[in-house]
Amino acid sequence: MFKRISLLVLTNLAVLLLLSITAQALLSFFNIRLEGTGLNLTGLLIFAAVIGFGGSFISLAISKWMAKMSTGAQVIQSPRNSTEQWLIDTVRRLARQAGIGMPEVAIFDSPDVNAFATGMNRNNALVAVSMGLLNAMDRDEAEAVLGHEITHVANGDMVTLTLIQGVLNTFVIVLSRVIGYVVDRVILKNERDEGGIGFFVVTIIAQIFLGILASMIVMWFSRRREFRADHGGAKLAGRDKMIAALERLRRAHEPAHLPEQMKAFGINSSGGMMRLFMSHPPLEQRIAALQKFRA
Repeated sequence: MFKRISLLVLTNLAVLLLLSITAQALLSFFNIRLEGTGLNLTGLLIFAAVIGFGGSFISLAISKWMAKMSTGAQVIQSPRNSTEQWLIDTVRRLARQAGIGMPEVAIFDSPDVNAFATGMNRNNALVAVSMGLLNAMDRDEAEAVLGHEITHVANGDMVTLTLIQGVLNTFVIVLSRVIGYVVDRVILKNERDEGGIGFFVVTIIAQIFLGILASMIVMWFSRRREFRADHGGAKLAGRDKMIAALERLRRAHEPAHLPEQMKAFGINSSGGMMRLFMSHPPLEQRIAALQKFRA
């Protein structure tokens, strides 16, 4: 249930960095250059907004394709067995309850107990579940997970996080170039009108660092949205089913069984700095919140 956000964030960082490097060749067109009196902040802000929001929305636009490619998810075109038929029927019913269009339904081959939803809008989404989830959960628990993912779609969480990411991208681009300008002019004593090599090197390093900090903010918002999705799943499928599903996830994602490379994004990661990079709150907190919730 954490693939959706981590895929979006990682794709966004890659797209943003690529666009920023490529766009350096267009700086003169936007009149964004180091001048004797300082940075052209108005032009820089326009440039940053175009690149920042552009990178974010490109990430969203290719999110379904990226999810399918990275997980190997196979969309169910025609159900081949009773499990696939149940998946289609359950997603259709939950989508109707939530008031959204029928999403694509896919299965990906993974032993992990996992599921995700993604897509540009609530009427053209993708809901995917792992083979590990289908094998580990009974149908009541799986229904609750599907309700959780359908709620993400109905709440427009991908678009919301994309807009947040766009704003943060804009600030990252502006601040990284301001930092590059200060280092180039004040520390390296570059007096030329155009920025020196120090400006470009420091700008890229600052953008990577600030991009990581921005990702932490996106993850914080993501954790808030997870509580809402849990409540939505409880309304669609039933609170007891949602709690049972989270309990099953908790047992399946014990720290001892979580691969090292996934701990930073694990839904049951331990404390410390890694909590800042978690796209989901600890399962214990989610279960406790649902126990107080009355669907």
